[in-house]
Amino acid sequence: MPDTAWNAALYDERHGFVSSHGRELLDLVDPQPGEHVLDVGCGTGDHVAALTGRGAHAVGLDSSPEMVGRARRKYPALHFVTGDLLGVRPEDLAPLPGSGAEAILSNATLHWIPQAPQAAAALFRLLRPAGRLVAELGGAGNVATIVSEAERLRADERLPPADSPWYFPTLAGWALVLETAGFEVRAAWHFERPTPLDGDDGLATWVRMFGGHLLAGVPDPDAFLHALQGRLRGTLGREGRWYADYRRLRVVAVRPS
Repeated sequence: MPDTAWNAALYDERHGFVSSHGRELLDLVDPQPGEHVLDVGCGTGDHVAALTGRGAHAVGLDSSPEMVGRARRKYPALHFVTGDLLGVRPEDLAPLPGSGAEAILSNATLHWIPQAPQAAAALFRLLRPAGRLVAELGGAGNVATIVSEAERLRADERLPPADSPWYFPTLAGWALVLETAGFEVRAAWHFERPTPLDGDDGLATWVRMFGGHLLAGVPDPDAFLHALQGRLRGTLGREGRWYADYRRLRVVAVRPS
């Protein structure tokens, strides 16, 4: 997970679509009463609360202290752990048992971990045999319009290409990573989901929250974002609203018995 200082309050206030789009994943997890479920990349805790509401014993894991802190303030009775997926152990995730979770949910997190084989191995390790994984992440082509125009603007300002923190795999590539880790992939989808962004500054706010690397070395970020919005208004601005050109990859897999 990224070593990033997140603005957790802004995340809730302006980017609630991340949690709302993840609600469909809850039905795919289909938590049964009493099951132990781990939410990897729990953010500010909304899915942990939803899983608990369905009767599961849910624990949220996130690498961001800011996100976990806000989750604990929102849901003081629930369980959240600050930690990196690649290094966390089952015993770090109490009240999950040492044998691991019966299900793992992960929404909009795994594309922040470029070490995909290690991430898949960690997910496998944290599941019990016959446990299930339901995950959604950015897929190949995700936010390509935003990134390509930002890179053209960087080149116009004589800045080098930005170092991307993202991993946006193809469906086949991600399935291979999971299968190599030992998973059996049961279902997978790669689909477009144009995502509305709130406010006239919605695109700029999105870049500041999620695409900060695109501003690396930019001497005047406000001017850069103003210019970027001007360039993209004809393609990503519709009826007075901004849309991010999301392409998502959703997978259901199991750890064999």
